[in-house]
Amino acid sequence: MTGLTTSEADEVTVAGSREAPILRVSGDLTPGEAVRAILTRAEVLTASDTRAYRITIEAEPSVRDRLIAMGAARRRGDGAEILPGLLWQCAGRWLPATRPPFPELFTATGGRRHPLRPETPAGTVYARAIPWLGRTLSFRTMTEPGDVALFSAWMNDPRVDAVWQESGPLSAHEGYIAKLQADPASLPLFGCLDGKPFGYFELYWARESRLGPLYESGPYDRGWHVAIGDPDVRGRASLSAWLPSLMHYMFLDEPRTQRIVGEPRADHAQQIRNLHASGFGTLATIDFPHKRAALVSLTREHFFQDRLWVPGAAAADATARPPVVPVDERPSADRGEP
Repeated sequence: MTGLTTSEADEVTVAGSREAPILRVSGDLTPGEAVRAILTRAEVLTASDTRAYRITIEAEPSVRDRLIAMGAARRRGDGAEILPGLLWQCAGRWLPATRPPFPELFTATGGRRHPLRPETPAGTVYARAIPWLGRTLSFRTMTEPGDVALFSAWMNDPRVDAVWQESGPLSAHEGYIAKLQADPASLPLFGCLDGKPFGYFELYWARESRLGPLYESGPYDRGWHVAIGDPDVRGRASLSAWLPSLMHYMFLDEPRTQRIVGEPRADHAQQIRNLHASGFGTLATIDFPHKRAALVSLTREHFFQDRLWVPGAAAADATARPPVVPVDERPSADRGEP
């Protein structure tokens, strides 16, 4: 769903309220163009604001039917409405090459029972426009010339080495990345802003990891490690872009993933505060031979129900919100009637 032209965007107008916008297709677009334009408008409306909870679509029936068939909208009377929690689970919006869930067949590695994993992808695996940065964030595999050399330079940065403890020569880092790339249980990625790498992200399936035996891991739980190499991408605005986007990618890449876990150092107070502010909860403290770690977790339901891709959405807030799935008719008891 990429390649929206200016003329297509202009053919979709926004009316209604901030909480319940109405998108109208007013021009002569093909059904495919109209769907693309509607989804782009809907993404903009919900990317950095949690107040829009339903988006009514006024378009030809064929357009509404396409939105419903792809799971971005539900039927409502004779029309259709997009719900943010549906829209943001439509993988084709952000994954350049979507793939169906890999058939489930269990095997065992090192005495740990887990599903057989698909081959690791190649190239750009996720891309998202970040409104508050005015830039495009993406994640890609480390297959371009110079990637491992850049990774090696980051690992030798004293600030990164203090956490990762992976400093060493380029040859050692070449072996490190090659081993990960050959293992379907792991996925090394670069995070990029407008195509320029800023950080290293190491994804893994929890069951097969050192973390798997230490908690009741689900078959599709996924974990991650991070090293931000570019010092200009270490502020709050950047964090609010890459962290939820990485979680978004992992949930979209495997729809059976119900939980994302992490294992930051238990004394890394700032990182744990950042995780808590992004929707993670601390489950326990666990001990590895090389560190004491906090086991943190984020559920799929929490991420999509509470729209944690929006900056600040996970902050404590007692303000009443509309239901995630709006209900037009409620039982009389809910209306305070006898």
